[in-house]
Amino acid sequence: MNIISKFTVGSEEGISDLINIIDASVYALHKGLVPETDIKKYIEEEIDPRKMINDLNDLSNQLIITYADNQPAGYSILKSGLSHPALPEEKKATEMSFVILPEFDSPETRTSLWKKSKSAASFTDVIWINIMAHDPLSDFLKESGFSVAADATAGPFQLASHILQLEISKN
Repeated sequence: MNIISKFTVGSEEGISDLINIIDASVYALHKGLVPETDIKKYIEEEIDPRKMINDLNDLSNQLIITYADNQPAGYSILKSGLSHPALPEEKKATEMSFVILPEFDSPETRTSLWKKSKSAASFTDVIWINIMAHDPLSDFLKESGFSVAADATAGPFQLASHILQLEISKN
């Protein structure tokens, strides 16, 4: 499988790929935990391409999409300047979203997206993510050096989650 992770702008194609991943991942992460009608309603009413374009046009945000054999397989969004109360105040923090669709989840896909994300966040002191406790990527992030900073809730249905943090060493 040919896997590539690349920076993506808020173009029509980039936003289309991002929305396809978001829709599928929201469904995959909530199936069996939330009624399907609620998931569908959320996707239809809350996933707004205009808002995403505006968010991505903010220069403090970066989007990375991973493709597997030219199919959108996952994404990472880095938002610099956003912190969380569980993190040290004196540290420059960057919030990260990290999503890979189940059908493309493999060590190669995870590594590709993570390497690109980490290099893009090399300017910060701490990367943090609010990830659902049942998300299969949580263990991968912990193996990559993240530690639990706090328990929380995440996502549109406020399910149990963890605030994970990773301090970036400046060598």
